[in-house]
Parts: sequence; structure tokens; C-alpha cells
Amino acid sequence: MVLPDKTIIIQGVNFLVTVFVLNVLLIKPIREIISKRKGLMADQMEKIDAFNANAAKKVEDYEAQLASARKEANEIRTSMKQAATAEEQALVSAAGTEAAGTIQSARAEIKVQVQGAMDQLTRDVNKFAEQATGKILGQA
Repeated sequence: MVLPDKTIIIQGVNFLVTVFVLNVLLIKPIREIISKRKGLMADQMEKIDAFNANAAKKVEDYEAQLASARKEANEIRTSMKQAATAEEQALVSAAGTEAAGTIQSARAEIKVQVQGAMDQLTRDVNKFAEQATGKILGQA
């Protein structure tokens, strides 16, 4: 059996002093460093979360702007197509009108030429008929 004597009290005091000195010199600074690291890590995580949220918002804004630009481009393309179709119809109509005018003037010219040819043929037929009659009747 162990009998307590005065050395046990000295060892107890020595133990308490050692724990106190270790706490002051070693444990407290380590705890402070760990606490600072936790704070730094929490701050870094907040910054990372804020950055990710900001990046997600920017991507969302970019996609919205891209969709808007595509919609605007489609509207511009549609309006240009409609304008081109209207211009094409106007050009075709103008060309049709011009062609109709050209055809009418050509028909009138042909009619005049046909009438002139008919008049010339009538004169020639009359002339040939007179010559044939003259030859038949023996006049010249």
C-alpha cells in the first residue's frame, strides 16, 4: 500500500504548475492559432460562396442577354425578310407593268407594220393585176 507523504503534495503542486505553464506557453497559443485559422477559413468560405453566387448571377445575366440578342436578331431577320419580300413584289410588279407596256407597244408596232405590209401587198397585187391584165389583153 502507498502511504501519502509530503512528496505527494510537492508532486501535486509540481503537476499543477506544469499544467499552468503548459497552458500559458503552449495550449493557449495553439488554441488561438486554431481559432484564427477557423476564422480565416470561414472568411475564405464566405468569399468563395459570394464569388460563386456572383459568378452564377453573371452567367444568368449573360444567358439572359444572349437570349435577348437572339430574339432581337430573329426579329431583325424577320423584318428584313418581310422588307425584301415587299421589295421583291414591288420589283416584280414594276417589271410586269413594264413588260405589259413593252408588249402593248410591240403589238401596236406589229399591227402598224402588218397594216403597212397589207397596204403594200394590196398595191402590189393591184399593180400585178394591171400588168397581168395588160399582158393578157396585149397592151404593153
